[in-house]
Amino acid sequence: MIVSKKTGFVPLSLVVAALAALGPFTIDTYLPSFPDIAADLSASHAQMQFTLSLYLMATAIATLIYGPLSDGFGRRRVIMTALAIYLLASIGCALAENIDQLILLRIGQGLSASAGMVIGRAMIRDVYHGAQAQQVMARVMLLFSIAPAVAPILGGWLHDIFGWHSVFLFLALLAAVLLLMIWQGTRETLAVEHRHSVHPFAIARAYGMALCNRHFLALVFSFAMMFSGFFVYVAGAPSVIYDFLGLGVNDFWVMFVPSVAAIMVGSQLAGWLATRLSPERTVWLGMGILMLASLLNMLQSLFLAPTPLTVVAPLGLYVLGMAVSMPNINLMGLDCFPRNRGMASAVQSFVQMGFTALVVGTLVPLVSVALPYMTFAMFGLSLSGMLLWMLRGRVGADK
Repeated sequence: MIVSKKTGFVPLSLVVAALAALGPFTIDTYLPSFPDIAADLSASHAQMQFTLSLYLMATAIATLIYGPLSDGFGRRRVIMTALAIYLLASIGCALAENIDQLILLRIGQGLSASAGMVIGRAMIRDVYHGAQAQQVMARVMLLFSIAPAVAPILGGWLHDIFGWHSVFLFLALLAAVLLLMIWQGTRETLAVEHRHSVHPFAIARAYGMALCNRHFLALVFSFAMMFSGFFVYVAGAPSVIYDFLGLGVNDFWVMFVPSVAAIMVGSQLAGWLATRLSPERTVWLGMGILMLASLLNMLQSLFLAPTPLTVVAPLGLYVLGMAVSMPNINLMGLDCFPRNRGMASAVQSFVQMGFTALVVGTLVPLVSVALPYMTFAMFGLSLSGMLLWMLRGRVGADK
């Protein structure tokens, strides 16, 4: 292993992927436990959805704080503080005695888990540039993509052996490992001379620039639409597995493993294309795959009986296209504000998670009653994402 003077002896791509994976683990690991948590805490289906949607909303809000803080105080210090808070919140979730306590502590998890997702992207852009940045971002996606497959499977095992409380204790242990890894193996990536004031007026000015940049906002919302299309199935996984496919608590892998395999292939493809196609052409390729998958998904839901193959195959193709597009869209957004990458990453994460929270809290409960409704929702969101990409314009970046 090569020791980097900038990032320590742990590879930066591994650090960023591990930090980004904390979010999917926090979302997916407890999905198999939904029925038992609801029974033990006397919670309704809507209250259980709140444990997910309010977590996502808290994540979105917190991203707006972590971006400027990391621009002002450095990446490493802010991440370590957030991980310590996450560890305590996860232990609290395991000890929750009623649904209100669980919802409150899930909000605590959301407020802290978002730091790694926001700051990790900025760390990559601190160190890498050009095609190398695309390749590293694709590598992060490759490592990150394992989490959604492993999380529900591991959650199901923990649930069966130790009960649902052990799922949250596992998340606390994961945070502790990440905290130790960053403390001992990662150095600061943002030089002191590149840091910015954390005065409220300076932060407000930076966010004002972001809100006035139509090109940046179109990129951000385009990605949020595509991601939310996939999340219709992530949040609706209990309905897909239990109701539509008639499977059990240990069968979440049927949906997640093929999807994650597709993300891994797409991430590898994105890295390979970094030196062969322009970023825009790579995004167009991913968008084309994604839209084809959305259309096929609608058709199978209308004309074919739901089986693991008919339901999962179009979903896998969808996330393949998303994985090809995503690294370049993220980097294009960060490049709009090269002097405020933490802020730019914060806005990206806020819109992504905030819009996803809105979809999970309002749309998913409505469409998860029938499989065709879910496919229509995915198609509508992906079509909206493509239209925003087409209408993004060519507003000049903030230099």
